[in-house]
Order: sequence, then C-alpha cells, then structure tokens
Amino acid sequence: MSDVPNQNKGPIARFLAAPPDSVGKTIFIAVTLCLVASMIVSATSVALRPLQEQNKLKDKQANVLQVAGLYEDGMDVIEGFSVFEPQVLELETGMFTDAFDAASFDDRAAASDPELSVRLTNDPAGIGRQAQFVTVYLLRNDDGSLDKVILPIHGYGLWSTLYGFIALEENGNDIFGLQFYDHGETPGLGAEIDNPRWKAQWNGKKLADDDGTLQITVAKSAPPAGADHHVDALAGATLTSVGVDNLVRFWMGEAGFAPFLENLKAGEI
Repeated sequence: MSDVPNQNKGPIARFLAAPPDSVGKTIFIAVTLCLVASMIVSATSVALRPLQEQNKLKDKQANVLQVAGLYEDGMDVIEGFSVFEPQVLELETGMFTDAFDAASFDDRAAASDPELSVRLTNDPAGIGRQAQFVTVYLLRNDDGSLDKVILPIHGYGLWSTLYGFIALEENGNDIFGLQFYDHGETPGLGAEIDNPRWKAQWNGKKLADDDGTLQITVAKSAPPAGADHHVDALAGATLTSVGVDNLVRFWMGEAGFAPFLENLKAGEI
C-alpha cells in the first residue's frame, strides 16, 4: 500500500514530516526560544526583586550616611544607619505623624497616590504631584539633643528627576551637605552634581538671611544676599543647575519644608 499523500495528513503530521529547515519549523523554533527565554527572564526578575529592593534601600541609607558625613568605606551600612531616627512628616503642618510606619513608608509611592498627594499648579521643581507626607531622618547627640536633620528632596534636571537629600544643622538654616542618589543626567556635565568638589560647596551655606527670607541659590554669580547663600552653577550644565536651584528652593520654601523648619527653630520639634 502506498503512503498517504502528505496533503491528506493532519497538520501535526505534516509539520513533523517537513524538512528541518522549512519556514514553519524555523518560525516555530524561533517563537519557542523567545517564549522560553522570556519566561526565564521573568522568573529571574521576580526571584531577584526582593534583593533588588534591598539593594536600593541599602544604597539610599548609604546616601543618608554620606550627606550626614558618617559614611566610611567598608562600613556596615545597616548598622551605621541605625543611629538615625526616621519620622514621617506632614508637610502642611510641619509636624510628625504616627499615622504611618516610618521604617517602611514609601515617599515615592505616596507621591503617586491620589489619597496621599496633591497635583501642583505652581511646580518649579517639575515633579507633577507632591506627597503630603515624607520621611525625614533625625540625627541626635549622645545627650538626645538634635545634631542634624536629613530632608528628602527631588525635582527635574535636564533629562531626569533628581532624588537626593539635604542635611541641615540643628538650627534648621545652616546646610551641612547635599547628596543625590538617583538621576540620569549627562555624564561629565549634569552628572557633575555627584562631584565631591561641587558637593563640598554646600557645606556651611545658609538657607535664609537674618530676616528669614529664603536666599539659597545655585547660579554663576553670588546673589545680592552674599556668598553665604550661593553655590556655583555647574560648568556646561546650565539646565541641570537651574533644576537643582529650583528644586532646593521649592523644598526649602513654603510649599515644602518651611513649616517644619519654623517649628524646628521655635523648639516645637
């Protein structure tokens, strides 16, 4: 009996009988490999997500240590970070709240949550929405008195949103340091915000003048208020410098931490 003609076979039989280099088998193998590879990548991503989140948190804690002048190479970041006292701050009142767990409160998630944030109409920092609650970090002396306060700041530069911290002395006006931990600015230009020499300029600067008027600025030349309130703009990175100026002034102003800083100066914190 002769073989059944190929066209009379079922689709699976015809596929199996086709040459290895046929179009159908080539497409099948390519699609199968793509599916298997995507499944492996997805499974790996899910499996590594807790580790990635842990590394992000550790990097953030390291930056808090750095901006406070406490970071040392090779140190145990988690142990070093334990000296800080995290508090969730309500921006409008400038007072701490116990409505959230400060150890796990996610500032970024809060900024995109309509229940915990507001859409800005006056938005010099370019952030779109502003969280009503943020996490701040207190550093105390051995006797319990306040040494420094670390405040989170963010805003748009040239290509990206810059996330960082500003460290203030206990008087709420003298700047100890500024540090960005997440951004996508141009290497060699806007990314010079990571340059230790540029960051060192912030140490000893003052937010406001003796009358309490916010004066801190990032510019090519010092403002009328004087050098105590001036940080040099980055060479060749005008828009990034403007972005930093805008975001620092926004967060240190009335829409940001001004109510908290007033309470701090009044001894109510």
